[in-house]
Amino acid sequence: MNACEMRWYESEGWGKHSNFGGDTLFEQLGFGIQVLGPGQPMSMYHWESDQEDFLVLSGTATLIVEGQERPLVQWDFVHCPPYTEHTIVGGPCIVLGVGSRERHTEIGPDGRRRGREGESAYTVNETAIRYGAGIEPGTPQDEAYSRFPPRTPVRYGGWLDELS
Repeated sequence: MNACEMRWYESEGWGKHSNFGGDTLFEQLGFGIQVLGPGQPMSMYHWESDQEDFLVLSGTATLIVEGQERPLVQWDFVHCPPYTEHTIVGGPCIVLGVGSRERHTEIGPDGRRRGREGESAYTVNETAIRYGAGIEPGTPQDEAYSRFPPRTPVRYGGWLDELS
């Protein structure tokens, strides 16, 4: 499958996203591309019970991992073992993400992640909050993404070539 021919989703403030083949095609592996503008988070700061890996294909970003900020540039690779608290914030950038789905979160009908109990959690972290990628104390798990409009399907618009 060609990335330019996939179904893409967009949400204001949350970038563009596609996962090769849809949410249910690959049972054991999540595989997607995220196109983030400056300051746009890939996800809210969280941990998952499965590993995730990320490769910056172009641009720059900031990794927030276990409460620490780390700059990322093209070709940087990030491995997050299970239960590692993390997120990536665009600078702008294009990121390839891969993760196990053995115990992974699900994607709801609105295009947002929802965890099965005990398999993921959004955690409060001051660094992530400062970057607009964290939840405030007292935020219910199912409201972690409430500040973003739901992701809507869009046709590919050339954005993979914009940062190359």
